[in-house]
Formats: sequence, structure tokens, C-alpha cells
Amino acid sequence: MSLHRVASLETFAILPTDQRSRRSSDASARARKLTFNPLPQEWDPPATLDTLHAVGAFEVPRWKRMLQVAAAVVYCLFAAGIVFGYAAIKPVLKSEGAYRDVCSAPGGIVSEDTCVEIHLNLMFTVAAVATNVAALPIGAILDHYGPRVCGLLGSLFLAVGSLLMAFESRVPFDGLLFGYLFLALGGPFTYISSFQLSNAFPKNSGLILALLTGAFDASSALFLVYRIIFQKSGGSFGHRRFFLAYLIVPVVIVILQLTLMPAQSYKTVGEMVEEIEEPLSEDPYDQVDEETALLQEEERQHRADVIEGLQTVLGSAKADKQAKKEERKNEISGVWGVMHPYTAWEQIKSPWFILICAFTVMQMTRINYFVATIRAQYEAIFGSIEKATEINEFFDLALPIGGIISIPFIGGILDHTSTVTVLTSLVACAATIGVLGIVPNEWAAYAGVCLFVLYRPFYYTAVSDYSAKVFGFRTFGTVYGTIICLSGIFNFSQSGLDFLFHKTFHGDPVPVNLILLSLGLAIGIALVGFVAFKVRVIKRKMLEEEATNAFGAFSDPRWNH
Repeated sequence: MSLHRVASLETFAILPTDQRSRRSSDASARARKLTFNPLPQEWDPPATLDTLHAVGAFEVPRWKRMLQVAAAVVYCLFAAGIVFGYAAIKPVLKSEGAYRDVCSAPGGIVSEDTCVEIHLNLMFTVAAVATNVAALPIGAILDHYGPRVCGLLGSLFLAVGSLLMAFESRVPFDGLLFGYLFLALGGPFTYISSFQLSNAFPKNSGLILALLTGAFDASSALFLVYRIIFQKSGGSFGHRRFFLAYLIVPVVIVILQLTLMPAQSYKTVGEMVEEIEEPLSEDPYDQVDEETALLQEEERQHRADVIEGLQTVLGSAKADKQAKKEERKNEISGVWGVMHPYTAWEQIKSPWFILICAFTVMQMTRINYFVATIRAQYEAIFGSIEKATEINEFFDLALPIGGIISIPFIGGILDHTSTVTVLTSLVACAATIGVLGIVPNEWAAYAGVCLFVLYRPFYYTAVSDYSAKVFGFRTFGTVYGTIICLSGIFNFSQSGLDFLFHKTFHGDPVPVNLILLSLGLAIGIALVGFVAFKVRVIKRKMLEEEATNAFGAFSDPRWNH
């Protein structure tokens, strides 16, 4: 899972700068336009005003903005990340005979149960890949056509996915795989288009992001609730009835999009400030007629309205406090701005990108592989279906709860510790989870699950935070989108890991886990070592600059008088 918030939602397309110093990075440039588009501007021209008009939060009644946020949180809870509840719905699909017709043919290279396991895991792998890769086109669609179009497309994908899952036995292709794929596509369209609502209440943008993120994490519990209903009903409430009932969700989202939700994104504070600071159009005095004077007066009135609206939604002292807070966080990180002045291609070629991308690929593969195979792994480790089932059920419950519990702690860690400390914590946690995953003790299994459900949101948020601080928001969409896209594509390696687990190592999960642990640890150590070395170099250069400046000021002739 990867669709987590970044340190700031304001992904800006900023005027280019030719300077290469760290202190003259894009942070000091004027933010021009909020964009979720991962494609560079030269590849994808910005939307014209005729195509998309952003609105200021003060232009919409407060009650309506509150209802919009509440509605987004609710429908994200039912749609944003439901495919990541795969571990909960997998036993239901197996008990209803999923892929039995495909795997029952004699002469297969693996047993029937293993064949079913591999097919179901492939279904989840394709969905996980689609969730990550979909972030690339969604940003462009959101920029050009607004959140309403994205929300409607998400509803369409959810409806198609539900129908395919319900009638998978009646279609001439793999209905489960394509149905789960469409459900996976519907999630990010619904979730990402809700990000802009954080600008509806700028003073509470962090709270809104936390609510949306919590809804995304908690949405994986939907399949857990369904599995409980399935078991309580003795299997009579099958997956067909469930997914037909689930069609209510996309229908409600469509109604909300057409009636309540905004057709355009809300303006960021940066965009509204820019409106205020742009010079008024002035014509020579002898060329001012009645129509020109009226236009100028309308422009002045609009500016006054924007100023008043900003004070209403933000507060006069809020901007200065926020600026100081951001500056303090940037200093603590130790790496902020190091690659900001460079182009996206220069950033992608750098070790800063290559190492974090390799680490993300490795960890995302481990995370999704664990989600897909947790029951099979613990069946092999403990030799007991009952124990594996208990751990699986605990995991299904802990997954959404862990995502919600970790939200406030993640923000505090990222804001008050250096990037080197954050990366070191990630590597240490990943190694600990890997070790606990191969220890044949129940306490280790439960401890590993608890650490995993806390580590997963921390990891994804930390990667986006690293990308924002190191590469900057001018190229954030391109760089972060590339990391997530490549990580998603490499998730297809899960099918190979499945084959190694079931066929090569004869159902023993330990060798595969050791391979993943070793690779992840090696890449993680390389990443931490590189960043720590660069931080020392940066600090040394800054001290040298300060010493040079101080010496220059002391040697100024004016000091001799």
C-alpha cells in the first residue's frame, strides 16, 4: 500500500531557477499552481482557466465544506483501500471454490491447493501494482478535469469491479482477477481526489489529511467485516451477494459527487497569496475610460475579498507561525533542499533517488508479499492450521487499527527527528520484522504482526516525506510518482516468490524471508550510510560558509574605526 500523505499537499509547479546553491532552491520561489500531475510541465501543458477553475475556501459556506470533508472521509472508509483487506477475503474465496476449475486439471506442476494459492496471490499482486501505477494518470486527470471527474471515474471502476467479482463464474475471462483490478483502480481515484479538501480548512489541513489517511487504512477492514458475516451465516452470504450489495457504495459516491462535492479543487494558501501580491493592472491616466475604471475597481474589490477570505479561513498570525514551523522542521531534517535546484532527470540519476527507489521496491515487495501469504507462511512455520488462522484473524483486525493508531506518532517522528534517524528506524524495524517472521514461536508471530501494522504506514509516509525534503515540490510528482510506479511494477516478482515458496523450497517460507531480509538490510544500510555521509558533508560546508562570512565581516575596514 502506498497512497499515503506527504509532508505537505501543496505540490507546486514553480518557476525554474538557474542557480545551484542550496540556499537559493525552489523554496524561495513563488509557488504558482497546485498540481497533482506527476508528469513534467514540458511533457504535459498545464490546464487553461477555461478547463479548470480552482475556488477559494472562503467562497463556499462553512457548513458545506464541513459536509464535504465528512462525506469524503466516509466514502474513503468504504472504498479507498479495500483491496488491501485481501488477507481477510482470501479464505472466503478459497472456501467458495475460487480457481478450482482452473487448478483441478491433472498433470499440473504444483498441487491443486498450491495452484489456487498462486492464482489468488496473483490477483492481489495485480491489484497492488495497479494501485501504485494508477497514481501516474490520476494526477494528470485531477489537474485537468478536477476532483469531481476523478470521483465519478472511481465510482465507475468500483461498480465494474463489484459486478465482475459477483459474476466471475459467468464471464469468459478471469473475473476475479479483473474484478479485483477494477476495485483497486477505483480506490486511488476516490482517495487522491479527496486530498484537495485539506485546503477547505487551511488551519486544520493536517487533521483533514489524518482523517483521510485513517479512512484509507481502516477501509481494509471492510473485507474483515464481510468475512465475519460470511462465517456467521454459515457461508450462505456468499461473495456474489456481498459484491452486489457493495454496489450501493459507488452509487452513493456518484450522488455525492453530483450534488455536494466540489467540481473544482480548492485553492491553496499559496495561490491565494499570489493573487493578493500580483500588481494591479494600471493604464495611463489619459487612456482610462469608464469601462477600464470599472474593471480596475472590480479587481481591487476582488483582491480585498481574497484578503478578507484569507484572514477568515487562516487567521492573520497563522502564516508566520506556519512558516517558522516549516523552517524548523527543515533544519532538523538535515537534508532539506539538497536536490531542489536540479531537474527531475538529474534527480532521478542521483544516488539520492536510486537508493530510496531500491529500498522502496524491496520493502513494498516484502509488505505486499506478507499480506498475501501470512496464513500460508504460519501454517508452514507452526504446522497448524488453527494457529495460522488465529494469527491471520488477528492480523486482519490489527491492520486497519495499526494504521489509525500510528498517524499522530508518524507526524511527530518526521517533524522532530532527522532524516538519518528516520531512515535508521525504518531499516531497524524492517530487520526486526524479518527476524520475528522466521522465529517459530507464537509470541514472535504476534509481535511481528504488531510491529508490521505500525511499520507499514510509517514506512510509506517516511518515503514521501524523504522525497519532499530531498527533491522538493517542484518535481515531487515526477520523482515520487516514478518511485511508486517502479515499485508497483516490481511487485510482479511476488509471483516468483510464491513459486520459490511453494515449489523450490517445498512450502518452507524461511528461505524466501531470509532472502528478502538480507536484500532489504543491505540496501537499507547503503541508503543510511550514504545519507549520513552527505549530511556530514553538508554541515561541514555550511560551517565553512558561516566561518568565511564571519571572517569577512570581521575584516571589513569599517570594524577598524
